[in-house]
Amino acid sequence: MATAFFRTFFSLPHIEPSPKRIRVLFGGKYIVDTTAARLVWTQKYYPYYYFPAEDLPKEYIHPAGAANEGELQRYDLVVGSRKAEAAVSHHLVGDLAGLINIEFSAVDAWFEEDEQIYQHPKDPYKRIEVLQSSRHIRIELNGVVIAETRRPRLLFETSLRTRTYIPMTDCRLDLFAPSALTTTCPYKGIANYYSVRLPDGSILENSVWYYRTPLAECIEIKGLLAFYDEKLDVFVDDVLQPR
Repeated sequence: MATAFFRTFFSLPHIEPSPKRIRVLFGGKYIVDTTAARLVWTQKYYPYYYFPAEDLPKEYIHPAGAANEGELQRYDLVVGSRKAEAAVSHHLVGDLAGLINIEFSAVDAWFEEDEQIYQHPKDPYKRIEVLQSSRHIRIELNGVVIAETRRPRLLFETSLRTRTYIPMTDCRLDLFAPSALTTTCPYKGIANYYSVRLPDGSILENSVWYYRTPLAECIEIKGLLAFYDEKLDVFVDDVLQPR
């Protein structure tokens, strides 16, 4: 429904303090428990948490194999018998000098205050808005209509393309095969997927998704289906949209 756009109001890397208490759990221990975390954007889409080096006790880090890469020092994260190889980076020069970052997926859990977060920190400059619409939406694959509705919900997410969520009863569910894929979004929750299988035998894997129990800020999309528009033909009020 719309092409992606990106914020341009600050240069990268961008660093700002976080007012939240941040805890990182690994191997049954909170290896970081700090109120001095930084939100750092090293790319356009979302930030990561970085910490002053002293916030990660040295007892939990061991020099990694290829330890020194000039601009940063890599460490293995070790707690008891648990080890995450090269999961910690200590930055030595530039704007990030003196800060460390931990690979998000390498640890067991991240907490902002007492709330667990998933995938990556939320961007404080991002907004998600879900609006009921009466636009006529038709979605096709190889000329076969797989969904058509006049009651979509449109999800507007800062810096990303608009996504259309369609009631299941307006979709060709007989063409959808459940997929084992799941993904996690810190704004919307855990997504499950379908693949589309056409009568001619052609398949488009993992091209439809839905949130069975979306997070509160996106509760309006519960049980509705979204489509991988970049690989499908999407018509809005009978006008074919660019992919």
